[in-house]
Amino acid sequence: MEDLCLMTHKFANFIIKVLIGADGVNSEVAKWLGFKKPSFAPRYAIRGYADYKESHRFEHKFLQFFVKGFRGGVVPCNDTSFYWFICWHCPTRDKEMEDNPEKMKEFVLNKFDKVPDKVKDVFKITNQDDLVCSQLRYRAPWEILRADISRDNVCVAGDALHPMTPDLGQGACSALEDSVILARCLAEAFAKNSTGEKCSEEEEHERIKMSLKEYAKERRWRAFDLVSTAYIVGGIQLGNEKVIRLLRDKFLAPYLAKVLMKKASYNCGPLESGNWVMQS
Repeated sequence: MEDLCLMTHKFANFIIKVLIGADGVNSEVAKWLGFKKPSFAPRYAIRGYADYKESHRFEHKFLQFFVKGFRGGVVPCNDTSFYWFICWHCPTRDKEMEDNPEKMKEFVLNKFDKVPDKVKDVFKITNQDDLVCSQLRYRAPWEILRADISRDNVCVAGDALHPMTPDLGQGACSALEDSVILARCLAEAFAKNSTGEKCSEEEEHERIKMSLKEYAKERRWRAFDLVSTAYIVGGIQLGNEKVIRLLRDKFLAPYLAKVLMKKASYNCGPLESGNWVMQS
């Protein structure tokens, strides 16, 4: 068994037993494991946070709008604030838009000028510092099936493993699923042996290695499913062709709603520790 030496950006070295790469969409750990850089989807999104300072008097419901190839959504965070987004097809990068919050707000108000006034107010009161514009990124689903999610005592989780378009609203949720399953697998690896004694370093290392393999096995198909479904659902929702709009609005709307609920309703099992249990 060889120790794993981690060198930080400040050139401090650490000898560690296990390395979990939860370092985001540009993960160095994922790169080391053999993953390619996440792909850019031909879609853009502007996201914002609006704070009314007092009650906004909206019902706590998700409102969604479709306007000529654009999709927008507004959802209350609590009684005084909102999260909102718009997304659209855009095959090339718009660097000017990304760096100009004033242009972002003008763009949103122009494209969604026909929505109810109370919704437009959500856009209007959003501070420029609370706006972000970015081209969406995702991991190619087949890469999740082929690449190493774990190797020896190293693994990846969250966006380092399965960056996805936001069309299911499951990006952060799936990262939490990763953490529960990874914690359960590692807890078994670090547990004492059947005689109640601590394992040797060699045995502990092998148990860590096998626990990470179990984690990878359990997360691979779930990650593949979420990334694939999010990309396909997003494409259907943004489709502006006449046939796509007809199928989506008249026939697929109830089905897509069920898909969103089904993907969110996932039980990754209990996380036990001593006398307490956390259920995800």
